[in-house]
Amino acid sequence: MIIGVCGGTGSGKSTMVDSISKKLNTNVLLTISQDSYYKHHPELSFDERCQLNFDHPDAIAFRLLAQHLKQLSNHLTVQQPLYCFEQHLRLKKTLTLKPKPLIILEGILLFAAPELGTLLDYKIFIDAPEKVRLKRRLARDVKERGRTKQEVLNRFKNTLKPMHDTFIEPHKVGSDYIISNPNDDPKAIDQFNELIRKLIS
Repeated sequence: MIIGVCGGTGSGKSTMVDSISKKLNTNVLLTISQDSYYKHHPELSFDERCQLNFDHPDAIAFRLLAQHLKQLSNHLTVQQPLYCFEQHLRLKKTLTLKPKPLIILEGILLFAAPELGTLLDYKIFIDAPEKVRLKRRLARDVKERGRTKQEVLNRFKNTLKPMHDTFIEPHKVGSDYIISNPNDDPKAIDQFNELIRKLIS
């Protein structure tokens, strides 16, 4: 079974997926992040890579991701790319992924990718207000990805918001389940965990 977890940046997708990962047996669950599949552009300078729109579906190697999901579904091991956000490049090493009964795939653009449409058994959309998502994104990018506050604010306004409105928010309607996560309420995480358990029971 493959479950897609989508939602805007800062909606809480990773937190929820991490939570269920700690509760399920490691022999049962494999989690995959869309972020590992950003396209590799070593032919571009660092400054040129910084100008790329990483929030458009074209930034993701969805064909490779779909290929890996099919191989895992056929009980084959795959080599997942590893991505460096500081340099906007893939690392030389890869991560070995072995097939497991349940795959949870999370990312902001999953539901906008036609390559993944027929591969997902269920689609879960994590919903959060824009102000909340910005606050969470700001905290993460400054702390974990070496961005400045102004850089994050500019990117959110000029890129993240328009991409969200175009490629993410419209797909909420077509989701199988919507979980509201407006204020880091543990009840939202509990609701997500209960839903996953229900789907796999």
